[in-house]
Amino acid sequence: IIGKEGRNVRTFENATGVKVVVDDTPDTVLLSSFDPLKREVAAKAMARLIKDGGFTPGHIESVVSSAKTELDNEMEDAGRRALGEIGATEYHPELPATLGRLKFRWSYGQNQLQHCLEVAQLTGLMAADIGVDAQLARRAGLLHDIGKTISREQEGSHIELGIEMAERFQEHPVVQEVIAEHHEDHERLDPICFLVKAADAISSVRPGGRRENPEGYVHRIMKLTEIANSFDGVKDVYAINAGREIRVMVRGDRISDDDAEILAFDIAERVRNELTFAGEVKVMVVRETRAVRYTGPTHRTRPQCPQSPTRGRRRPTPSGGGRNGSSRNGDRNGR
Repeated sequence: IIGKEGRNVRTFENATGVKVVVDDTPDTVLLSSFDPLKREVAAKAMARLIKDGGFTPGHIESVVSSAKTELDNEMEDAGRRALGEIGATEYHPELPATLGRLKFRWSYGQNQLQHCLEVAQLTGLMAADIGVDAQLARRAGLLHDIGKTISREQEGSHIELGIEMAERFQEHPVVQEVIAEHHEDHERLDPICFLVKAADAISSVRPGGRRENPEGYVHRIMKLTEIANSFDGVKDVYAINAGREIRVMVRGDRISDDDAEILAFDIAERVRNELTFAGEVKVMVVRETRAVRYTGPTHRTRPQCPQSPTRGRRRPTPSGGGRNGSSRNGDRNGR
């Protein structure tokens, strides 16, 4: 891989634009680059070179060129499949290859081409329910983040670049409007803009959709426990299920059953008002009462408890037999 005086690795790095790191880790080569497309080309080329063992400058350049062509074809195929999934048949010749670049773009661990497909399908379903053009809605949902395909290569936000691309590809005015407004940079006029924004939020914040920032997760857990602990009578607080449920253990001698219901409501209201997150948080208040007695001679005094509604009643007779050996459905005189 390195070659004489580093000749091979320099050729590979110049051809791919990727930094090659070969350290003491066995059977491992690290390819480092901020550009996902360059990383993919380098990975394909390196795997092929290792397999055939042809590490010469001329062969390296040939393999890298072949990997670039293969990646271009892969992106175009991915774009055509995505357009086919939403039923699009007429589009600019350059659109499939451009859209397919999203296959190698990730945001917080979520693949952007898959995200756009989810937005397209959700937008189409909602559009059909309210009587809006579902086909146009799916197309707008699929292309709402098209600017991210070149945002690393040109200056400007992905919204500005997306608008330029939509105009160049002669997309429908509603599609251009959605691209411009799905992050609320302009006033929303068409109903499809609302639908795409809603579908974008659903796909982004659904559980497992994106990798969460650890700092945000820790802050949410700490805030949940802080809110619950601020109430009187709370003994312990446990945040479970990634912060989507909190269990509050209260002192049975200070919190009654009715108080527990009110406490759960009050905690839920404070969480709703003070924290912002997707979905709901389940608040469970657990009140535990324990009665402990010992069998020693000094513990023979029966405690005086308040009369309960069920205290003093006779236990129900088990099915199949009662007193005097009579069955429940037998002669009443035998009871």
